[in-house]
Amino acid sequence: MAAIENTYREPTYGNWRRPRKAGIGTLGGLATAGLFLGLIVTVVCFFIGGWLAGVIAMVVLGLALAVVSVTDKHNKSLGERAFGRLAFRAGRRKKTNLYRSGPLGLTPWGEFQLPGIAAGSRLYEFHDSYGRPFALIHLPSMGHYTVVFGTHPDGASLVDPEQVDSWVANWGGWLASLSNEPAVVAASVTVETAPDSGARLRREVESNIHDDAPDIAKAMLREALETYPQGSATIRAWVALTFSAAARSGGKRRTAEEIARDLASRLPGLTERLESTGAGACAPLNARELCEVIRIAYDPAAARLIDEAHYQGTPVDLTWGEVGPSAHQANWDSYRHDSGHSVSWHMTGAPRGHILSSVLGRLVAPHGEIDRKRVTLLYRPIDSGRAAAIVESDQTNALTRASSTNRPTARSLVDARAAQATAAEEAKGAGLVNFGMVVTATVLSADSFDDAVATVEGNLGPSARLLLRRAYGSQDSAFAASLPLGLVLPKHLKVPEEIREAL
Repeated sequence: MAAIENTYREPTYGNWRRPRKAGIGTLGGLATAGLFLGLIVTVVCFFIGGWLAGVIAMVVLGLALAVVSVTDKHNKSLGERAFGRLAFRAGRRKKTNLYRSGPLGLTPWGEFQLPGIAAGSRLYEFHDSYGRPFALIHLPSMGHYTVVFGTHPDGASLVDPEQVDSWVANWGGWLASLSNEPAVVAASVTVETAPDSGARLRREVESNIHDDAPDIAKAMLREALETYPQGSATIRAWVALTFSAAARSGGKRRTAEEIARDLASRLPGLTERLESTGAGACAPLNARELCEVIRIAYDPAAARLIDEAHYQGTPVDLTWGEVGPSAHQANWDSYRHDSGHSVSWHMTGAPRGHILSSVLGRLVAPHGEIDRKRVTLLYRPIDSGRAAAIVESDQTNALTRASSTNRPTARSLVDARAAQATAAEEAKGAGLVNFGMVVTATVLSADSFDDAVATVEGNLGPSARLLLRRAYGSQDSAFAASLPLGLVLPKHLKVPEEIREAL
């Protein structure tokens, strides 16, 4: 009789890779074309101007190639790093890294509007087909509209591994379905941990204490109200979906009312599918809830006041013109805003090899050295019509690099196999998604800033097997990107994304 294997084996995940354009070595297609053009110019200089002109042309070509080909472990070239530092110094001379709002600031009408890349955003509120109010963020400069869903993740504690596997599979299916959703540009998932003020617990307990209850029971409950919030934390999560104002590429931009009419019938289906991914109860945030989230992010000290207002039964009536900071200062490697000191990192390398579903557990969990922490996953689904051409081109480029030498490196061989696996999965119906991550740590005191930085860079980042790089020179933009605002960072770059990839 054959034995039956009943041992459960937790599945592993992986096979993500950085897409690369065809080129010589580390050069992209545009840089490779510049190399050949530079060689032709160098040869012409040798024949026309003599050896001196030829040597000068060769030196110039070598320096130009070094600027775009010499990279660090974060895949940042010398040119990118130099351009970033020069741009930050130019902005600091113009004092664009400083921001003042309110009655004594420079903003119109004395409002506390959002700074930086979110400055021109507007907020509307509509109702979906279930009658639920939902906030709609409009960014006119990009023509984007964003809806934010509030979720209550169940977590993996005391959950069967099979159930976790099912959630992961449903999450992958939900992301894949976004490529077929009309006008979807991007999606993001934000998980925030912060100290618990205890107001919600006090409201829940006091509303359920009966006057005739024994004195000892009342004393125990009141003691729990005093001791439990100390050292405890709250975990909140949001999912933001960003839609294009144009229904199709090159089409006419729709108004907020037209977008809301279209989304009103689609939001119930999106939330129902999202609940099957382990997100728990899911509902779109209304305007007041979204304003509170953004206000607390820029002014962490306001969290306790807002919680107390909810406890008193008088929620704070915030508008979109009151959620921004009254002042901020973006430094090269840090960000000072109202009552908070923050620093942000972006992911430059996903975990290599195969990982388990719990790889991000320590990164998103509360930590005693950090007052408020946000981990935001950024997704850009690729249209299913373009995905096939992209994976086939990527597979061809990877195979070409691996076969262009008699002794290919182990990394190039692994890269070629990963490209083949991606193409095979896409052919079977899998979706193709570009993804990234932003991690933001906020403390209330400058004395705790170094401890928070050391915790993320020396402990939490390596535990998740992530390669994190501090967002040097763009701390304010990275901070805004970590918020559930639906910002699509590549659309805000001065150098178009297509040119950056080609280099």
